[in-house]
Amino acid sequence: MQKNSGLRILITGGAGYIGTVLVEQLLARAEELGVEKITVFDNLLYKQDGLFPLLTNPKLEFVFGDVRETDKLKAIASQADVIIPLAAIVGMPACNRNPQAAWDINFEHVAILSESLSSSQKILYPDTNSLYGSTDGLQMITEDSPVAPISVYGKTKYNAEQSVLQAGGIAFRLATVFGTSYRFRKDLLVNDFVLRAVTDKFIVLFEAHFKRNYIHVRDVVDAFILMIQKYDQYKGQVFNVGLSTANLSKLELCEAIKKHVPEFVIKQDEFAKDFDKRNYIVSNAKLEAAGWAPKRDLDFGIKELLKAYEVLKNSNTKYTNL
Repeated sequence: MQKNSGLRILITGGAGYIGTVLVEQLLARAEELGVEKITVFDNLLYKQDGLFPLLTNPKLEFVFGDVRETDKLKAIASQADVIIPLAAIVGMPACNRNPQAAWDINFEHVAILSESLSSSQKILYPDTNSLYGSTDGLQMITEDSPVAPISVYGKTKYNAEQSVLQAGGIAFRLATVFGTSYRFRKDLLVNDFVLRAVTDKFIVLFEAHFKRNYIHVRDVVDAFILMIQKYDQYKGQVFNVGLSTANLSKLELCEAIKKHVPEFVIKQDEFAKDFDKRNYIVSNAKLEAAGWAPKRDLDFGIKELLKAYEVLKNSNTKYTNL
């Protein structure tokens, strides 16, 4: 494979959960990928400082700013060869708090970048596979399956994805992400359930049979890096990104955690419903056929998280989007 040379990469929201790991890996592989400069554009909404360990690298530039500052965003984007718009209000509860901000940040800034894209620029975007909504949990979902986003979060992300694809970019429909990061999040499903196992020692599940797919944050990053390299071959396409070994119900996920925390008590009670109706099993075969393979399974992630919660035992930081 031919190396790129002199790549200038812009990552909006690059100080976030996925962004900090992506920046780390792009810097670590800068010579191989031909990376000249990485610009992170972020308003540090959650007061995160995860980029601190990476600031000694001269290839990294940080620009404090909000993606709603359109002129500033477009000026910076015009200097980039690769644009990765990660900035977003993530998750249904956070979007419901401020729907207008969700539309402005999750959709409008991505649409502006897509519409301003030159023929020589690349854009890669993370969507969510929660837009597949509720199915019978038996039929395998592919990239060609119908989508049915219900929440403000799902609708904003899907509309942004469409603007990227129309511009000839690449979009990733991410499974539920887990694992540690320089901007850690406790509120993601696997991360949350492991935390409950080690702190509360019990959990009460609703809709315990509903299935989802899962993926480690570093395997997500690997997908981005692969498609930066293979962009011309796959531009204009969308890919599911998840562990083919982890299409699991919430109950099955908890049982996997219980193998590591035997005292974890699992109960079921239909005290609530999932507004997004997430119940699906997802095929990741298309991305696997393109040369991507996950390196970290669910068991790896659970062990990693158990170590993380030992480190964070006395921390008062929320590590959440709420």
